[in-house]
Amino acid sequence: MKKNQFITAGEAARQLGISIDTIRRWDKKGLIKSFRDGKNDRIFSLEEIKRIQNKTHGDKKSKFKILKNNRMSNYTAIELFAGAGGTALGMENAGIEHVLLNEYDKHACETLRINKPNWNVVEKDIRELKFFKGQADIVQGGFPCQTFSQAGRKMGFEDIRGTLFFEFARCVKEVRPKIAIGENVKGLLNHNDGRTIKTMVSVLEEIGYRVKYKILRSQYLDVPQKRERLIIIGVRKDLNIPISFPREKDYIVPLREAFNRCPKSEGQEYPEKKKKILELIPPGGYWRDLPENLQKEYMGASYFMGGGKTGMARRLSWDEPSLTLTCSPAQKQTERCHPDETRPLSVREYARIQTFPDSWKFSGSVSQQYKQIGNAVPANLGYHIGDMIIKMLNGEIEEEKEETPVCIQQQLFAFAA
Repeated sequence: MKKNQFITAGEAARQLGISIDTIRRWDKKGLIKSFRDGKNDRIFSLEEIKRIQNKTHGDKKSKFKILKNNRMSNYTAIELFAGAGGTALGMENAGIEHVLLNEYDKHACETLRINKPNWNVVEKDIRELKFFKGQADIVQGGFPCQTFSQAGRKMGFEDIRGTLFFEFARCVKEVRPKIAIGENVKGLLNHNDGRTIKTMVSVLEEIGYRVKYKILRSQYLDVPQKRERLIIIGVRKDLNIPISFPREKDYIVPLREAFNRCPKSEGQEYPEKKKKILELIPPGGYWRDLPENLQKEYMGASYFMGGGKTGMARRLSWDEPSLTLTCSPAQKQTERCHPDETRPLSVREYARIQTFPDSWKFSGSVSQQYKQIGNAVPANLGYHIGDMIIKMLNGEIEEEKEETPVCIQQQLFAFAA
């Protein structure tokens, strides 16, 4: 496999025949990611720039689709904190059968039952559940992140009681699956100065698992959204199973492709005053595209505060993946306005961005539906994780090796020191 190159914007511009300003604009929009090298120069992945250049200047063929394998595997899974079913659906589409899905929220449970009446959905507090050895090959859970402030000095298994991660770890300890998968927001890496992730890893190691973790970027894994998730994979120590993660694709999926023939549906609306402001914002723009007097009027005290505040008065672009979806597309801090129409994204547009099929129905009020979709893991990301897990279990892959330069690894994982 060809080694990835990390070079400056000027070097990339010379090699690829594009302007430095274009590269910097892509960096600012979150389409590519920059790092600082040992000399404090900003560097970029050449392969990453190539894939964006290819999509914006060359390949116009639509890549949007709901991924699904033709055959089921023989592997089974328990899904904890199942939510609206994004991960579970994706892993089933990859070929993994679920023997149990646990979720506490009644609206999310109803969503799971409506769409998958054959799934064994258990609507209970996870603390009430009992598990048994050999119940499934895989345990997966997107546990909420907690402070671990009550944890003892050893930060071991017994010291994390009372946290929902403890319940995930308890399930793993009782079931003894071949593979355990944890999922969370990327901010977990720096949570509590990095101590939280270190505790989680040490606990999984304590109960008998080899552990690796990585940030997966959905925009390069068949999802029309700049959504990053931290994925933790543990393999039981008595098994010779290599740990690897899904490989990023050489393309992105922009909103134009995702919204093609999207069904009409309910959605929130803007108050008239906000609508008049957003009508002045171009596709891909935000509050800084307003005249200065309107910037001050709309932003209020926030105008004089630091930070880019790029989610405010934000209109999405047809030619890019969406920004990360939140639990509401109309909140002032995280607005997700349609590229052309002056309105928040609809429920079905939200679902398209999270790669739920159009047939997937969501229970509850419009606000509850937004919340379920916004909290979900994109189904296609779940597919890629499930597909990789199947390959790991089948012995079809080798252990993943980190290609990122040491100077960048130090930036990403400084907390581990």
